[in-house]
Amino acid sequence: MSKCCNNKDAEPNSSDPCNPPTPSCCIGTTPTGGDGPITWFDDMVPRSIEYAEEQKRAGKKIVGIMCEYTPRELIMAADGVPVCLCGGSAAMIPKAEETLPANLCPLIKSTYGYSVEKANPFLEMADLLVAETTCDGKKKMYELLSRNRPMHVLELPQKPDDPTAFEHWLEELRKLKIAMESTFGTDITDCKLKKAILAMNRERKLRRDLAALMTSDAPPLTGHELLNMKSLISCITSDIEQYEKALEILPGRTLSPPAEDRIRVLLTGVPMPHGAERVMDIIEDNGGLVVCQENCTGLKPILEDVDADATDPLRAIAEKYFHLPCSVMTKNDARLDLIKNLSNEYRPDCVIELIWQACLTYDIESARVRELVEEEIKLPYLKIETDYSPSDSARITVRVQALFETIRGR
Repeated sequence: MSKCCNNKDAEPNSSDPCNPPTPSCCIGTTPTGGDGPITWFDDMVPRSIEYAEEQKRAGKKIVGIMCEYTPRELIMAADGVPVCLCGGSAAMIPKAEETLPANLCPLIKSTYGYSVEKANPFLEMADLLVAETTCDGKKKMYELLSRNRPMHVLELPQKPDDPTAFEHWLEELRKLKIAMESTFGTDITDCKLKKAILAMNRERKLRRDLAALMTSDAPPLTGHELLNMKSLISCITSDIEQYEKALEILPGRTLSPPAEDRIRVLLTGVPMPHGAERVMDIIEDNGGLVVCQENCTGLKPILEDVDADATDPLRAIAEKYFHLPCSVMTKNDARLDLIKNLSNEYRPDCVIELIWQACLTYDIESARVRELVEEEIKLPYLKIETDYSPSDSARITVRVQALFETIRGR
């Protein structure tokens, strides 16, 4: 990549995720046309695989992560490349069910199935897996995964209001830091941590700005397009360029059918890994527009940055990730506050909650979400419980259509 034409001293290093380039005024490699940044991410998976292979050849360590609680900054500061490994393929589930219960969350089964089938290149090249004790299903699956994969498990405190919870979480990150330093033969210095913090803050800011385009009365993106505009690997230089380009050219882009004619939807609940966007497509193929995605593949993990000026960067990192309002937390009042705030900002016509089969924490918490949406926010609410199989798509379509007809009838 060439130097920025207004900063000839800048030497951006595309192979170093801890040292991103300054915003470029001469993008150069960005596709032209209004859909350039959107179509760029259509090839996200093969491009990410190529990037990971290049980084591994250059001596970087590939670190697979299973959840948004694992700080990418800490991995990047260890000269590692953090890669999301959550499975979104239904095709990986049958092999997993030879070991795992059939009535388990499809995300867990798909993730494990990739390991059994040796079908995930990132998993096969990973030098370390970092997993978090979120739900019980994941915890027990990790035991199986760790039999032939190097793994470090972070014990996530479940009571965010407990006075000792944060210090416990900070100690868990210290243990991860020591483990990576020992395993990778590197030193994670405060300087490296601060560089990684700046890189991740920059990416989060760009993704927040892209999501904010959906607050418009006529959003220039569909929810699926926005969902696709992220990588399995953070802080790839070419992706950063695409985010910047998108913010330049997407405002004013029009959708067909027009965004103004669609039902604005706030989508909450479980994450939607790459390949598991079926419910999103049903919503948007039947007159809806997902203007806000509260979930972990949407806004939840990018709304807060790490304090780049903190004297203790590891503590600052721990603070940011500790605040994630996942349904595994008890009580999880922060998620309800977030839904209220996002409803005010994105002005949805309804709230749809997606629950993966056997995701007990989100399933049980949905009662509180329904009460909040219907009684306080005063919006229609629809809960969809499903798995990765398309067998119930017709039934879900009918329910979504009925919701939208009711809203239009008002």
